[in-house]
Amino acid sequence: GPPVGDEVLMEVGRRLSLQVREGDTVGRRGGNEFGFVMANVAHEHDAITLAQRMLEAISTPFEAHGTSFSLTASIGISVAPRDGDDADTLLKAADMALARAKEAGRNGFRFYSPAMDADASRRLSLEIALRDALARQELYVVYQPQASLDTGHLIGMEALLRWQHPQYGVVSPAEFIPIAEETGLILAIGQWVLETACVQTRRWLDIGISSLRVAVNLSTRQFRQSNLVQQVDNVLKRSGLPPQHLELEITESAFIDDVQGAVAQALALKALGVKLSLDDFGTGYSSLAYLSRFPFDKLKIDQGFVRDITENPVNAAIATAAIVMGRSLNLSVLAEGVETEAQARFLRSRRCDAMQGYLYSRPLLHADFE
Repeated sequence: GPPVGDEVLMEVGRRLSLQVREGDTVGRRGGNEFGFVMANVAHEHDAITLAQRMLEAISTPFEAHGTSFSLTASIGISVAPRDGDDADTLLKAADMALARAKEAGRNGFRFYSPAMDADASRRLSLEIALRDALARQELYVVYQPQASLDTGHLIGMEALLRWQHPQYGVVSPAEFIPIAEETGLILAIGQWVLETACVQTRRWLDIGISSLRVAVNLSTRQFRQSNLVQQVDNVLKRSGLPPQHLELEITESAFIDDVQGAVAQALALKALGVKLSLDDFGTGYSSLAYLSRFPFDKLKIDQGFVRDITENPVNAAIATAAIVMGRSLNLSVLAEGVETEAQARFLRSRRCDAMQGYLYSRPLLHADFE
């Protein structure tokens, strides 16, 4: 609450003030952000030493209202005159470096570079373009087949979003999905993807492909919507897709902050008759006790563990443990990013149920998939 927050902010200010040398300035810029002006710097290395001292000072456990806890900080650094010769320019550069420090995993520091300015400019341009991408019909859906490792038969597909921009060409989902998440555009876009995938799957069922199930990703913001269950139900009714042919993929980030609410949301989705899958398994904080509370039907092993599964004993052990964990919870297990027959053999020998990846097929436009 605010009293504890105020107490911590004052303590952070006190600790940072202890790092001040003669001629330096430290102050709070607002919220939980502080600024530090370091005068008479002989070398960039001096700023590194200061940043490391700040991180150490803040990482020392705090005592507030009888509770002990630890914090981390991220630091962005700009240097005059290389990065600017006035306060506004230097603060802007430091802000960009701070954003990069957070992207790098937090609890660290980054220096400003001109590339950050170019990245920020491109990001802003993409954000503006993304707001009209749906209306301009620049977004489209591709389908990556999923196959049984036991029989080799097609069992379903994952619907994947793509963006073809007239100026930037094909924009990577890794670049534009985070922008959509941060701006809230993911809600409208995610709804469109769900509707498109359900309508297409219904068409395939109508021409006699009866075994298909389409997997659609739900973003964190989508999953936390209070009216999500009603939205999914409406899409199923409009498209005519039987609920058992829809699988919703959820990552741990969607429920890590509110497990109880997330369990209730998941149970309500299951009541519709759809399947639920835990995506990117192994990259978060999954545990047997944790997962047993959720009504998942499937675990998807992240491709990062599959990529060098035959050469890296650590990834091999993680993938094997994930398969064992899934089976212990009566879940089917699918491995993403399978590109070689050796990987498929390894997974098959560990009794993994299904695979998705270039070994079987790349993501395809609906006509090519058909």
